[in-house]
Amino acid sequence: MDIQIISRNGEPEYAVLPWDQYQALLKAAGQQQPSPTPSSTVQAAPDQDLRPLADLRGLREAKGLAIEALARTVGISPSYLGLIESGERQPDAAIRRSLAWELGVAGWRDES
Repeated sequence: MDIQIISRNGEPEYAVLPWDQYQALLKAAGQQQPSPTPSSTVQAAPDQDLRPLADLRGLREAKGLAIEALARTVGISPSYLGLIESGERQPDAAIRRSLAWELGVAGWRDES
């Protein structure tokens, strides 16, 4: 199971897991599987420019970095980085800056 643990003050506070794994857990627990509603689903802004990191996997591989190493350096889980690389998730500005910095992409300071 690909779980990201988010801690506050050194204590685990949240567990983040892929949607399909969440659905499987609900099914195993015998609970109804809710589907996301438009009001509860967050979508990336359409004008979000990720061109410098569009080929994130290629940039990472060119640097000889394992997905696990880059993810931990940036402060995210390898599974979340995999979702970003596949285009299933759009990283926030802080993660984009960290990825750009670690991969040597020019202009990493442009966005706040």
